[in-house]
Formats: sequence, structure tokens, C-alpha cells
Amino acid sequence: MTPLSIVHTESSLGWGGQEIRILSESQGLARRGHRVRVLCAHGARLAVEAAAWDVPVETLPIARKNLAGLRAISGWLREHRCDLVNTHSSTDSWLVALARRFGSGAVPVVRTRHISAAVPRNALSRWLYQSATTMIVTTGEALRRQLIEANGFDAQRIVSVPTGIDAGHFRPGSRAAARAALGLSPAPILVGIVATLRSWKGHLTLIEALAQLPETIELVIVGDGPMREVLRARIEALGLEERVRLPGNQADVLPWLHALDVFALPSFANEGVPQALVQAMLCALPCVTTNVGSIAELATHDSTALVVPPQDARALAAAIRRLAETEGLRLELGEAARKHCVENFSYERMLDRMESIYRQVARA
Repeated sequence: MTPLSIVHTESSLGWGGQEIRILSESQGLARRGHRVRVLCAHGARLAVEAAAWDVPVETLPIARKNLAGLRAISGWLREHRCDLVNTHSSTDSWLVALARRFGSGAVPVVRTRHISAAVPRNALSRWLYQSATTMIVTTGEALRRQLIEANGFDAQRIVSVPTGIDAGHFRPGSRAAARAALGLSPAPILVGIVATLRSWKGHLTLIEALAQLPETIELVIVGDGPMREVLRARIEALGLEERVRLPGNQADVLPWLHALDVFALPSFANEGVPQALVQAMLCALPCVTTNVGSIAELATHDSTALVVPPQDARALAAAIRRLAETEGLRLELGEAARKHCVENFSYERMLDRMESIYRQVARA
């Protein structure tokens, strides 16, 4: 088939699952022969990380909705041919939509929605999503239903394509070897979370839960972000310094996943299908999480995970204690979680579906 010229835009300066999805998808489709480029904002971490993924990137002044950003996007689209543009955040979606509206060509647009935050119910949002966008992709079915039921958007033009993870890379490993390599004690039950340190990921709830658990249970918080000092202060206030590690961002999270006994993701907002949760499940880790966004597509209580109410430290602590005390349950949930993710959240399946959508949109 004829290769496609695909352009992704991202106005966010941050780093997390959304940016990783852009790069992983871009890398996979480039390996299939498509020409893929990413346009991101000046100063975005995405621009730095793209080199490691062999993804071409160009920076533009698109971090804000202003005339400079509109001119930059408009000029770029006039000067470069592409088959479609996939936008990812609100700002770049508006800039691309307005650039097309005011004379930068009729290139079709895919809008990917990564999080479950509500879309405003007004005429401008309706124009953006229904008139200026050819197809909407959500990273979970719950996000798709939200746009249909809450916003009244056309269901025929919204598809759910969860982020796929490489099950050959994320697989069970030796806990003892991982702990030895990372300098971790072999003794405690180790609970971990891998996530950008943002409020809605539930780190504070997890720290509060740890304070209710025996000293034989410890916590590893992998990641960095704006909540780092807030978390440090709460850890100190609760006297948990000896039981919590904060190793920061890790280029390779796999050894940290292998070192854990339990994975926790107590998010209370803004989730699609979290990549870190899929990674943990593929490593056959027993997981404790919440029913937020599209997490329910991964986590069925007492089947593939333990599910607790959001922002409920007592319930979270009880679930962790249950897993800590029951090795058989840990093994059972871990095995079921890996099987579910291998069958439903593979990397190649994501690439197949996105490639099909892009070809459909390019022909529209």
C-alpha cells in the first residue's frame, strides 16, 4: 500500500502517557514505511525524548492559543504536504482547526482524546469536534461514550483505540534479581506506582494508605512532576521516610516493576487506559486501582485487579493488606491480568487500528 504522510501536533510541555503514546505510535508506523513527523511546542520535553524513539520532531511556538502559534501552524501546513494531521491537546487542536479554516488547506484532522476530562458543551467545542475534525480517537471506550452521551457527538466518527504495549518486553521477571540490581532489600512487601507526579494520580492517597499498614510494607514512587515536594512533605509529616523511596524518572521502568509485589494506581480523574497499569499487568503484577476513565477496561474487581473507590485511603490500605497477606491471590490476579492485556492491549493491534483509521481519513 502507498505510505502515508502523518503529522502529529502536541502543544503540551509536559511528559507522560500522552506524549509516550505519540512517540510509540509514530515509531511503529514509521517502521511500517509511513512518513511520520511530530510538531511540538518550544521547550517541550517531547522534543528531547523524540530522538531516542527515532521520530523526527520540529518545534514551533504552539504552547498557547495566540496569533504567533496560529501563524506558525498555518505557515507550516502551507509549506509541507501531508495526508493528515493528528492533534492531541486542546491548544494545538484549536490552532490546527483555525489554520485550516483561514486558508491553510483542507488536510483532514484526527483528534485524539487521551483523558476523561469533560469537553465543554458549547457551540465552539461542537464546531471543533464535529466540523473541524474528520475523526475522533479516544484511548478508551468510556471516553468514547462520554463524548457521545454527554456531548452528543456523532458516534460514527468516534473510535476507541487504547494504547498498546509490547508484551514481549513487559513480561514477568525475577523479583530477587531486580531488587539486588536496584539496591532494594529482599525482605519487605514492596508496593509501587509508576506515574507522573500529578495530583489526580492519587499519590497522596497511597501515602495515606501506607501509614495505615504494617512497617513490613514499603512503597516505591517512580516518576517526577509538579507534586514532588508536596509528596515529600506528606511523607515526612507521617514519619514514613524510611518506608518510601522516590527514585524519580526512570528511562527503563521494567526493573522497578519486576522488583514489586503489588502495583497501585489510585487515580481519581483524567484517565484513559493508563499505560503504566497495562505495563504492570503484563508483568503479572497484582494491581490495586480505581474505576476512573477507562480503567474498567483493564481492571475487573477480584478478576484482573482489586478495585477501590477513588480517594479512599482506608479502602486502598485494606486492598493492599489483602494482597500482602495472600500470595495465592497475588499470583491469581497477576496471571489473569497478563492474559487479559496480551489479548486486548497489544502494540501491534494498536498500530493496525491506527493505520486503518489514518487510511480511511486520508481518503475522506
